[in-house]
Amino acid sequence: MTTPSPVQVVESYFQALAEGRIPDVMAAFDANIIWHQPGANRFSGIKQGPEAVGAMIGGMMEVSQGSFKLEVTGPLMVNGDTVAVPVHFSGQREGATLDQDGIDLMTVRGGKVVEVKLFSSDPAQEDAFWGQAE
Repeated sequence: MTTPSPVQVVESYFQALAEGRIPDVMAAFDANIIWHQPGANRFSGIKQGPEAVGAMIGGMMEVSQGSFKLEVTGPLMVNGDTVAVPVHFSGQREGATLDQDGIDLMTVRGGKVVEVKLFSSDPAQEDAFWGQAE
């Protein structure tokens, strides 16, 4: 069986995410994934392992009252094992709206996502939307 290319892995990940196939989303991650979540909010910081990443994603869905969406907005760009993905993300909750662009950098090795670094176009808006840990 041939190992999929980094672009194929990332395309599959975003397709599963768009379709709400959470088991497939989680299966894209290496057992030792490192996730760098930007900002100064309740979800910011480095997450290690699929369980921590899954808990963060679940928390985002809870805070956004199920409205959080992430869409790919342009071509995936690859440099070796790293794929840059232009994205737009949005969400709504009582009293706040999130609506901005970003870049997701995803490093893929052995057919699995091993590291993710996210960049937001308006970190202050994102921090205000997610809020501080309670």
